[in-house]
Amino acid sequence: MPLNKLANKERLPELDLFRAFAILGVLHVHATSYAAGGQAADSPFYYFFNLVNIFFKFGTPCFIFLSSFVLFYNYLGRPAGRELVARFYKKRLLYILVPYAAASVCYYDVAHLFSGEQSFFNTGNSLSAHLVWFAEDLATGTAYTHLYFVFINLQFYVLFPLFLLLFQRFPRLIRWSLPAGFLIQWGFALWNKYDLQLMNKASYAPTYMSYYLLGAFLAYYFEDVKGWLTRSFRQQSRGGKAITLALWTSWLAAALVHVQLYHNGRAYGKWVNSLWYELLWNVHTFLSAFVLLQAAFWVYRSSSRAAVSFLSRIGALSFAIYLLHPVFLLMYRRLESHFNPESVPYLLWIWAGVPVSLFLAWGAAAFVFRWVPGASFLLGSKPSGGQEKGKLRAGGQGGKSAAV
Repeated sequence: MPLNKLANKERLPELDLFRAFAILGVLHVHATSYAAGGQAADSPFYYFFNLVNIFFKFGTPCFIFLSSFVLFYNYLGRPAGRELVARFYKKRLLYILVPYAAASVCYYDVAHLFSGEQSFFNTGNSLSAHLVWFAEDLATGTAYTHLYFVFINLQFYVLFPLFLLLFQRFPRLIRWSLPAGFLIQWGFALWNKYDLQLMNKASYAPTYMSYYLLGAFLAYYFEDVKGWLTRSFRQQSRGGKAITLALWTSWLAAALVHVQLYHNGRAYGKWVNSLWYELLWNVHTFLSAFVLLQAAFWVYRSSSRAAVSFLSRIGALSFAIYLLHPVFLLMYRRLESHFNPESVPYLLWIWAGVPVSLFLAWGAAAFVFRWVPGASFLLGSKPSGGQEKGKLRAGGQGGKSAAV
C-alpha cells in the first residue's frame, strides 16, 4: 500500500473507549495491589484479589500499543521533514515531559511525607541531597510507582521519528514489525535475566516493543482489519467469526492461566521459572490489545449514547486520571486500619478503591482544566469539549499527548 494513501485519516472516536477500558484496568490493578501482594493472604477472598490484580494487567501494555497506533496512524502518511519532527517534539515537551516533571516533584514529596521522611518542603537533609535523589528518580521514572509508564512513553517518543523515517523509506519493513518487536522484547528479557538483572526492567522501552510495533503494524493495515473490528459478531463472515472466537477464547485462557500461576506463587509459594510469567504476561496482554480494540468498536456502535458519552469522557481524561489517581488511593487506604482482611467489609473496601480513585481523580482533573491557568502543563493537553457520540477525534486528548 502506498504511504501517501494513509495521509487522510478518518476520525476514530472508538479510541477513547479503548482508553477508558485501559485506565479501568490500571485502577483495578492499583486498587488491589496491597491485598493481592500479601496484605490479605489469609483471606477467603484472596483468590478474587489476585484474580483482579493479574487479570487487569493489560492497562499499561494497551496504552503503549494505543500510543503507538495513534502516532503512526496520524504521521505515517505525512512526509517526516524537519518541521513535522520539530512540531512533534514540541507537543510532547509541553504536554508530556512538563506534566511528568511536575507530577514527579509532587509525588516525590508526597511519598516522603507519607512515609515519615523529610521532603523538599520539610527537609532535615540538605536540599542538594534531595535534588540528587530526585534527579535519579526523574531519570528512571521512579519518583512514584505509576510514573514509570510516562517514562516509558518518553523513551518511545525519542524512538518514534527514527521508526517513522525507517518505515517511510522502507515500507516493506512494516510487515516484519511484529516479529521484530517480539525479537527485541524477548532478546531484552533474556539478556536481563541472565546478565543485566535490572530490578526495574519494566521501566525500559524494549520490555514493550511487541506492543509498540503492533501499533505501527495495525496503523498501516488498519483498512484491512477495520471491517472485522466494526462488524458485530452476527454480521461477520464465517472466517471472521472463527477469528473472533479464537481470539477471545485464547485471551481468556491465557489470562486465567496467568492468574493461576501467580496465585500458586503468592498463596502457596509454588513459584516457577520467571520466563513463564514473562510469557503469560506477554500473551495475555498482547491479545488484550485486540480484544479491547474490538470491544471498543462494538460498544461504541451498540451501546446507549449515555454509556458511550460516559466512557468517552473517562477516555478523554485518562492521562490526567492516570497522573492523579494514586494520591487519592493513598489517602483512601489510610482509612483501612479497622477492617479485618478476612472480612466482607474489607473485600468491599478494596474494590471501592476503584470508583473512589476514579471519580475523585476525574473531578480533580475537570476542576483543574476549568479553573487553573496553564492546566495543560500539569495534566497534559486539555480534552476537547463536546465529547458526544460521533464527534470524538482519532487522537482525543491522546491525539496530543498520545500517552493514554
